[in-house]
Amino acid sequence: MITAEQLKELKISEDWLEPLNEAMIRYDINTTLRMAAFIGQCAHESGNFKTLQENLNYSAEALCRVWPSRFPNLEAAQPYHRNPDKIANKVYGGRMGNGTEETEEGSLYKGRGLIQLTGKDNYTLCGDALREDFIHSPDLLLSPKYAALSAAWFWNKRGLNKEADAKDYTAMTKKINGGVIGLDDRIKHINHVLEVLS
Repeated sequence: MITAEQLKELKISEDWLEPLNEAMIRYDINTTLRMAAFIGQCAHESGNFKTLQENLNYSAEALCRVWPSRFPNLEAAQPYHRNPDKIANKVYGGRMGNGTEETEEGSLYKGRGLIQLTGKDNYTLCGDALREDFIHSPDLLLSPKYAALSAAWFWNKRGLNKEADAKDYTAMTKKINGGVIGLDDRIKHINHVLEVLS
């Protein structure tokens, strides 16, 4: 278990003490390597436990860069410029269990929690596992308790203790992010947590 002193050293609010320990115990994140990898990855994903909701406030230009298949040119992107809900409905509509763009389920089930749980399917599966109704109360995932539990649920679902045990942070990051975005920062966070826990 992590202590209040260790959290303080990591510059993480004490509000996370019980939620993190509960989540890590529940999903066997129970060695120094596993705890460091979990906390380090969560720290990267959430701006050190401060950002619990996906920010989709993109300019039209950025939309063309980030999602070229959905926004092939500025003309297609302009109606979505700096409109996070509309962007979420476009990019997440018809995917991950969400209805079409018009149903507005993309914005309803956008990334929330420490490891950005995204999509109606994940909200349903995670809610079933934790015995909570995230479909009708998605903002529960913004509380430290469910932000941590949903991240640990995702961690377990992806089998990430195996990567933590092997210190395979590249494979771990691919399973979390779909690529290796921010790999150096993730490793920096993990190593810092390792240092503090040791």
